[in-house]
This record gives sequence, C-alpha cells and structure tokens, in this order.
Amino acid sequence: MRVQSLIYGSLLLASTIAWNADVHNQIGFMAEKFLDPYTTSILQQILEPQYNGSIGRAAAWADAYAHTKEGAFSYQWHWIDTRDEPPALCALHFQRDCRKGGCVVSAIANQTEVLRGCIAAVKSGGLRGGTNLTCSYALKWISHFLGDITQPLHASGIAAGGTLFNVTFGNHSTQLHAVWDGYIVYADSGVSKFSNLSISPFMTNLVSRIRKNDFCEPTYEWLACSDPSTPLECALSWARESNVWTCDYVYSQTINHTNLLTSGYAEGAYPIVELQISKAALRLGIWLNRLVYG
Repeated sequence: MRVQSLIYGSLLLASTIAWNADVHNQIGFMAEKFLDPYTTSILQQILEPQYNGSIGRAAAWADAYAHTKEGAFSYQWHWIDTRDEPPALCALHFQRDCRKGGCVVSAIANQTEVLRGCIAAVKSGGLRGGTNLTCSYALKWISHFLGDITQPLHASGIAAGGTLFNVTFGNHSTQLHAVWDGYIVYADSGVSKFSNLSISPFMTNLVSRIRKNDFCEPTYEWLACSDPSTPLECALSWARESNVWTCDYVYSQTINHTNLLTSGYAEGAYPIVELQISKAALRLGIWLNRLVYG
C-alpha cells in the first residue's frame, strides 16, 4: 500500500461528474506535452484570455459550468448510461444508452465539429483573442470530455455511475464514483490535491512513461481510433473500452462493508487509473493536433 494515511477530509468534494477538477487540470497539462507548437498557437486564439492559452487551466471548466443554471443542459453530457450486469455482462449500445439530450459520446462528436470550424476561423484571421465563446466552450468541452470518457464509471449506468453506491475509503464514508474520481488517484500519487496551474511530478512521470511506452498496453493501440473526421466512431470506441472495466475490475469483487483503501481494491486500481489518465492525455493532444493540421 503506497499511502496509509492522507488528509481525506479535503477530498470530500461535491462532485458527481468526473475526474476531480484538479485531475482534469492535470490531464490537460499532460496533453500539452504532446501538442505541436503550431497547434498551441491556434488554441491560444480560441481560449478566453483568463486561461493564458492553457488547456490544462481550462480543462475543469465544464464541471462547474454544468452546475450553473445556464449550463445545466450540459450536465448529462459527461457520461453515458449503460445497462450492465457485472461481472458477467458489460456492454454499451449507443442508440439505447445515449439519452435524448446527449451523452459524452455525442458531445465529443458534436463539439469536435464545432471546434473544427473555430480552428478554420483562426487560420483565416477571423478569430483572435478568445472572443468567440462558442469556440472557447467547444475547446474546453473537448479538453474535458476526453478525460471524462476514460473514467470507467462515466461509461456505466449502475447506481447512477456509482454515485448511489456507498463505500468506505480510509476513514471516510463516500460513494464509489468519488473513489474513482479522485480518492484512488490521490492515494496512488501520495497527495491530497494537485495543482490547477502546472503539471505535477506524478503526472510528469506518466508523460515520461507514455513516451517510453511503459504500460500494460502498447500506446499505439490507444490511438487506433484517433481521427477527428470520425468523432462519433472514436468516442464510442473509447466509451466501450472504459465500460469493460465495469466488469473486469470496478464491480469484480465485494466492495461494500470493506475499506477500499486497505483491502487491496485501491492498490489493484492504481495501474488502471494511471492507464486511463494517460490515455486521456495522449488522445487529447493527438486529437487537437490532427484537428489543427486537418
């Protein structure tokens, strides 16, 4: 067990949406390591000035926006509700599982198309300085949803993505969704919070491992579908990949009436969250590069 004790009180976040905000920031900072300079220069013209040209600083915006009156319509865009029966059966069917009003799969597809037009506007000189909110929102949603779709409980409909499944982690009662959103990542890294302004050493190490192809799966497989001209197909494949973890690990053992930090559950999940976070970062960087270069 890497961490026996953390200040978990600070981790009791009222988030039922995705990787915690600071984890989303870190995925964005990791993705920036894979952006070409030209891509970075284009994206800087799309984001509003307060983000200082950084998708890492902007990557958590979508969660806060979804909890506003103005952005409430986007709340359901953060997940897709599957009808699984773990550990025997886990499967995702787009027409059945993507609700009317959208889901993370359709949101990635739709906002990719919006962002494509925004990139063209920058190239033609029609967009500068983040003045088009539709474009900035599209980039921020893409930066966020490519993270969301790798969190296994965002491709699982059981107990509302685990938000209604009560568990214990350390000395705290929480929900399974919150455990995967942040508790496991924090325990793995040995911190209680990541920076929202710069990449952390833990995430820097993941970037190094991506470059070295140091994971249980070869990194080229992560990019088997990474063509922004087929965004629905790619987003659906990523969601199905995440859904597999519902049967293979998330619900594969008894998780109630036990301490998930000390029972071995968290430790077994460390390689999974490292893999999923790294996939999100690499895919985001490559997705944006390919959008910019066409």
